[in-house]
Amino acid sequence: MNPPTGPLTQFDVLVLGGGAAGLMCAITAGRRGRSVLLLEHQERLGKKILISGGGRCNFTNLNAGPENYASSNPHYCKSALARYRPAEFIAMVERHGIAYHEKKLGQLFCDVSSRQIVELLEREARLAGVEIRLDCRVTVVENSAAGFSATTNQGQFTAESLVVATGGLAAPKIGATDFGYQLARQFGHTIIPPRPGLVPFTWGPAERESFGPLSGISIPVTVSANGTCFAEHLLFTHRGLSGPAILQISNYCEPGEAVVVDLFPDRSAAECLAAERATAKELRTVLAQHLPQRFAQEWCARHAPSRPMNRHTPAELARIAELLHHWEIRPAGTEGYATAEVTKGGVDTRELTSKTMGSRLVPGLFFIGEVVDVTGWLGGYNFQWAWASGNAAGQFA
Repeated sequence: MNPPTGPLTQFDVLVLGGGAAGLMCAITAGRRGRSVLLLEHQERLGKKILISGGGRCNFTNLNAGPENYASSNPHYCKSALARYRPAEFIAMVERHGIAYHEKKLGQLFCDVSSRQIVELLEREARLAGVEIRLDCRVTVVENSAAGFSATTNQGQFTAESLVVATGGLAAPKIGATDFGYQLARQFGHTIIPPRPGLVPFTWGPAERESFGPLSGISIPVTVSANGTCFAEHLLFTHRGLSGPAILQISNYCEPGEAVVVDLFPDRSAAECLAAERATAKELRTVLAQHLPQRFAQEWCARHAPSRPMNRHTPAELARIAELLHHWEIRPAGTEGYATAEVTKGGVDTRELTSKTMGSRLVPGLFFIGEVVDVTGWLGGYNFQWAWASGNAAGQFA
């Protein structure tokens, strides 16, 4: 990808980061006739794209809208998402002959491999005249009246506009760093404290001893925290809780806060218990008709010691039914950035313009993708934000 001889050192646009957002921005700017240099510190482009969706890349979601994103400034993402919709990226996927399918809830995946999305973006970048340099590590970025300069292990490059698309802290094994936050602070920007997003919860020692043996059990539930709820599956692991329901609610549950789990999301627990009230069946046996047996036994051991149903009073059964619909759990923590899908928090969007993704503090400076305080739901929403924010900045950088 690197030119063999006589490389240019001055460009219109310098994009830092060769992930989804950076590539989309470079493509969009290049199509406008801007000279674009994209710098990627890894040996290849799109590493996070390659590992996404189990290797098949959940590249967008048909239902993506502002309501599917968490941010300290929830209105910020509206403009970019409205100007680059899922249908536009889907059209590009189809133009390149990539077969895809809808898995569920609007989630679109490649039929074959996530590598196809990276190859699509590389081809589009070449067609747009974008120069790409890999293994290019930036050490110093400076700003002057003449524009921006980046000192790297491959030389110094200058440009009128600088786009920061360096991602967040999630997935450190593939090279995630805090470089984008460092640059933002260097230029006077505020950082909303980053933390792992779309991440499994961990138990404390006592809960791990009780629930650890349930690893592998999955239950359809509704989880809620801070006024937001998700109806999906919860998965027990050796260390805590995972599954789509937990990953989703992790974006809305602050550290130390409780999550409420409805174990009977589509039916009345009170009615289910009342139907067996006259029988001699044990409570755990009745619950095992609706929940996995091992979980029903453990749940009863902790919350409602099991005895024959006909020995429970109506008040006791009412309390049990209430607990089944409002099982409160308080995680000890999360598995951290190592298993997080994304980073929550980032560059404060109140210091950026929603139309261009440009800095309100430094003309010519832009922040896009995961480095910004906009975090999507699980299921292709974060890729759609990458395409939309990259497209927005590429139109103005």
